[in-house]
Amino acid sequence: MKLDILAITAHPDDVELCCAGTLLSQMALGKKVGIVDLTRGELGTRGTPEGRIQEGKDSAAILGISVRDNAGLADGFFANNEAHQKAIIPFIRKYQPDIVITNSIYDRHPDHGRGGQLVSDSCFYSGLRMVKTFDEQGNEQDAWRPKQVFHAIQDRYIQPDFIVDITAFHDQKVEAIRAFKSQFFIPDYKGDNEPQSYISTPEFLEFVISRAREMGHAIGVTFGEGFTTARKLGVNDLSVFI
Repeated sequence: MKLDILAITAHPDDVELCCAGTLLSQMALGKKVGIVDLTRGELGTRGTPEGRIQEGKDSAAILGISVRDNAGLADGFFANNEAHQKAIIPFIRKYQPDIVITNSIYDRHPDHGRGGQLVSDSCFYSGLRMVKTFDEQGNEQDAWRPKQVFHAIQDRYIQPDFIVDITAFHDQKVEAIRAFKSQFFIPDYKGDNEPQSYISTPEFLEFVISRAREMGHAIGVTFGEGFTTARKLGVNDLSVFI
């Protein structure tokens, strides 16, 4: 299945927090979209790896995502090296996305910046035919390099290179975030007897919504999501800015 956009981020809830609205907006334009989580989030203060996988499936159903995979890397201990790049390249070659969205270039959680660089480098090496990888059936994969890699802005503020209007999709994004019942504050959740974490307070979800308002305000809309890119964007029609 060829995808137009593939979001590859460190933890099972990162996509929901940083770019779910953008994915929804692009699906509304007819784009095929998928997600690959690098880890199962097994170092999280709350929940279990198995539970977070299920929550990821629940969220994917809310978003209507075409596919969601997990690379099975070690939460907290993956590295940007040959072995881990060769674990990510098969997903890039399998889905052949034109655009990859990944974690921010730096963030509060060290997995985010490291994950963002790992994915960015893997996208480059995925385009080299001398880097050999194989699909699930043992067939050698063709080289493939996405045209763009965008880094989503998550916890720490980073000046965005561009902002996507997600106003029409913000409520659905928040619903997808709340699918991770073990991680975030859910008023009617009855199974919460775990310790409080940085992201499980009511204030954290309020912050996520406020960040979307901040990004939206910058472009004159209600809600937005911001991104950075190492490669400059070019246009041949100025009406895209209207």
